[in-house]
Amino acid sequence: MKLWTDEVEAMRAEARAAVDESLPPIMAMMGASDQSAPAVTLTRDEQVARARTAMELAYLPSPDAVVRDIAGVPCRVFTPDGPATAIYLHFHGGGMMIGAPEMSDSSNVDLRDRFDVAVVSADYRLAPEHPHPAGPDDGVAVADWLLENGEREFGSSRLMLGGESAGGYMAAIVLLRIRDELHAADRVDGANLVFGVYDWGRSPSQRGVRPTTGLDLLDPVGIQFFTDCYLPGLTDDERRDPSVSPAFADLTNLAPALMSVGTSDHLLDDTLMLSARWAAAGNEVELLVLPEMPHGFMAIPCGLTSLWTKRTYEWFADILARAH
Repeated sequence: MKLWTDEVEAMRAEARAAVDESLPPIMAMMGASDQSAPAVTLTRDEQVARARTAMELAYLPSPDAVVRDIAGVPCRVFTPDGPATAIYLHFHGGGMMIGAPEMSDSSNVDLRDRFDVAVVSADYRLAPEHPHPAGPDDGVAVADWLLENGEREFGSSRLMLGGESAGGYMAAIVLLRIRDELHAADRVDGANLVFGVYDWGRSPSQRGVRPTTGLDLLDPVGIQFFTDCYLPGLTDDERRDPSVSPAFADLTNLAPALMSVGTSDHLLDDTLMLSARWAAAGNEVELLVLPEMPHGFMAIPCGLTSLWTKRTYEWFADILARAH
């Protein structure tokens, strides 16, 4: 079984060099330059506050955003000039502990402009103040509202879901709950799941067992910290309950998915497991594995990220071209 083509393999050396050059300053900016030495002198809340402040450096708010309350959840909304071809419900990353929709404004504006989709990016509640299931509850509430009101508000009843990192998790768990609680799985056209966390019991790669030793924004200590914030007081086995970890859920009757991850990502195994089980359950899935690429790989300019961007656009175009 080959996880990538010869064309991708030929880009590997360039990708490794690009990561080594580009990632250290990003890690320093995010306060992650020394992954082996966590700030043990800080309290949990102090560590959370420091991480949130660092993440704010990645916010690039767009003036195109309209902030709306949807089902009690603040959302940043981007609408095309005319009726939308679909509604893309987006979830930002940040380990269910940090981050905000503003960090994805540029990519959400790009999707709107490229495909005439309406993008709704949910500012769901975060741990530790709001542990599981607060965030997913917010996501389901927004999805339910969009299914009921999307045609009237945006000119389309088509719904797609997606997100990066914790946002990929949110998209997957919300899709499962749309199927099980709203009984509307057939109304979701596609799921764009980018290096999400799908095993909250900490997969092997989350624990540090990776096929490469490349630099990564994540590390086992940090993963354990945001896991404990989001799912306090639970064992690893309890965190693998299907209502918490999508990789352990019944995955039948789900939308076509595009799943992307890099081999240096500490969440690699989560995507490998979820994609295989997604396909085995009879769903359509495309898996993009990028050798040498870390968590957050879209910030690394190289041939592999260009290829990923191109394929992601092609996937959106394909889903939107299908009869609804």
